[in-house]
Order: sequence, then C-alpha cells, then structure tokens
Amino acid sequence: MPAVELTRRGTVAWLLMNRPEVHNAFDDALIAELTAAIDAVDADPEVRAVVLTGTGASFSAGADLNWMRGMASASEADNRADSERLARLMRRLQFLSKPTIARVNGAAFGGGVGLVACCDIAIAAEGAKFALSEVKLGLVPAVISPYVIAAIGLRQARRLFVTGEVFGAAAAHAMGLVHETAPMEELDTAVERVLGLLGKGGPVAQREAKQLALGMGGMTEAAMETTDTANAALIARLRVSAEGQDGLSAFLDKAQPSWLQ
Repeated sequence: MPAVELTRRGTVAWLLMNRPEVHNAFDDALIAELTAAIDAVDADPEVRAVVLTGTGASFSAGADLNWMRGMASASEADNRADSERLARLMRRLQFLSKPTIARVNGAAFGGGVGLVACCDIAIAAEGAKFALSEVKLGLVPAVISPYVIAAIGLRQARRLFVTGEVFGAAAAHAMGLVHETAPMEELDTAVERVLGLLGKGGPVAQREAKQLALGMGGMTEAAMETTDTANAALIARLRVSAEGQDGLSAFLDKAQPSWLQ
C-alpha cells in the first residue's frame, strides 16, 4: 500500500497520507512519495488546487519510530542527507504553484506542524492537537522552523520551540497556524467552502498572488534552499551529539533522558 495516495476530484488534487497505523508518521517512503506527488500536481495544468490530509485519527504525528531508530544509529552525513530530503519536501510544498489547503483531521506533531505551516490555508478539526516537541528529545525543529515562524511569528515560535508543549486547535487558530476550525463532522464542508472560493479566481493570478505574498514576506525558493542546507546540517549535528543520542535513546527505550533523572 502506498504511503501517499494522489487522487483527483475535478480540478482539485487530494494528497492523502496513508499510514494510519502509525498516525501518518514520516519515514523515507512517505517523504519520497509526498514529494513526488507534490511535483506531479505542480506540473499538472488541470489541477487548480491541492488538499493535503491524513487517514485515520491523525494528520501526521511527526517522525516514525523505526525511522528515528535508524537515524539514531546513522552517521552525521547520513542524517544530514536525510534531513535535506525532508527539507526539500517542505520547500516544495511551500512554493507549490497552486493554492494548497491543509485539512487537519487530527494530531499534527513535529514535521506534521511543518506541513500545516507550508500550506496556504489550514482548516483544523476542533479536536486536533499540535506540538513542536523536539526539545524533549534533545533536538530542535530545524528544517520546519522557517515555515513555522512565518506562520505563527517569532514570539509564539520562541515559546513553543523551547517548551515543546501540546496545544489545541483553538490556540493554533489564535496564533495563526490554522485559519479556521470546525467540528470534525463539518470539516469537509469547511474545506469545500474554501475550494469554492478558490475556484472563482484566475489560476495565473492566483499563482502570481501566492508568489507575491511569499516574496513580500521575504521568502524565496532560492533563499530557502540555502537556509534548508544549514538547518539540515544543524539537526544532523544534534542527532549525533551526546544530548541528542541520550534523548533519542530514552524515547526509543521508553525511558527518561538524563536531564530528567
């Protein structure tokens, strides 16, 4: 079964993360398949809008346990290459030429928050939970940081990056991570309403409007590629550091890291 399913509903492409047994957590396959799906819809002139969502109870719970286990024992160079692949996924989603909607059907942790932040519009179920919990593992949300900060602002990011706390959909709405919330049974109605609004705009104008907003906000794809390289090197260094190894080992062994003992 593919980790990502790409379907078309008229002129709307739906990207469905399809690993419900692990809450749509990231691994090599999901990163590669989601990146390929984004590239495909970006190049398809028939696609007017893109909806990103997950199957099951979660949107995306961040990193897959087995994937993390492999990264914990990998070299710094391998960790850097792995992080660069995740960074490219986020960058491709951020700069996709079509309007994008995150349909946040449940929990979004770590990289899942990054996906939400990279979409133009985010609509969350009222029961959705969010967290940037990397510090609890002795790590940082490196490659997603530019997109999250652009979405919620520096002040909110400083708190959430250092506390790693879990917050709800109402808080995510208040800080700008999501644009609106809806009861789970009304989530599709809310998404369809926004798709109706997008359908009224000219596709060329929408593409240019998106690039205008990003450019005026100081974010270009070329600049982000340089930033992503530096951030991938940072997370690779932290993963192989003493504290990172301690935090990852404790998480994988369901134990406490040394700083809590």
